[in-house]
Amino acid sequence: MPIAQNPLSVEVTLPREDVALLTVEGYLDVDTATEFQHHLANQLHHGRRHFLLDLSAVPFMDSSGMNIILRVYQEARELPGSVHIISPTSAVRRILDLTGVSITVPVSGSVDEALERVDRLPQAPEEDPGS
Repeated sequence: MPIAQNPLSVEVTLPREDVALLTVEGYLDVDTATEFQHHLANQLHHGRRHFLLDLSAVPFMDSSGMNIILRVYQEARELPGSVHIISPTSAVRRILDLTGVSITVPVSGSVDEALERVDRLPQAPEEDPGS
């Protein structure tokens, strides 16, 4: 009998107009990665440039989840924008560290810490209201 996995839950909130906070709950693996990708693509489509990924309720993530995070990181950098991982579980943090993803994508302990990092990023020239 197959083991039933927890379905993936992704809650999207907008702390700011250009910032999407995605709170992910459940296994982020080959079976659920496409759903996660759809949420990220939808936020990109709606003009979000900064992505805060709360992984505090993700007990397991495989290469499918990591690939999506790296893909959105690349897309966000071209905007320019950013991706921040928030409070990964110890198992997920271990995977991020072993694969080097945590060197590329900043890891923050809280949403506020991630938003402070977003505030320290250089702003895109087209956002200057004085032009």
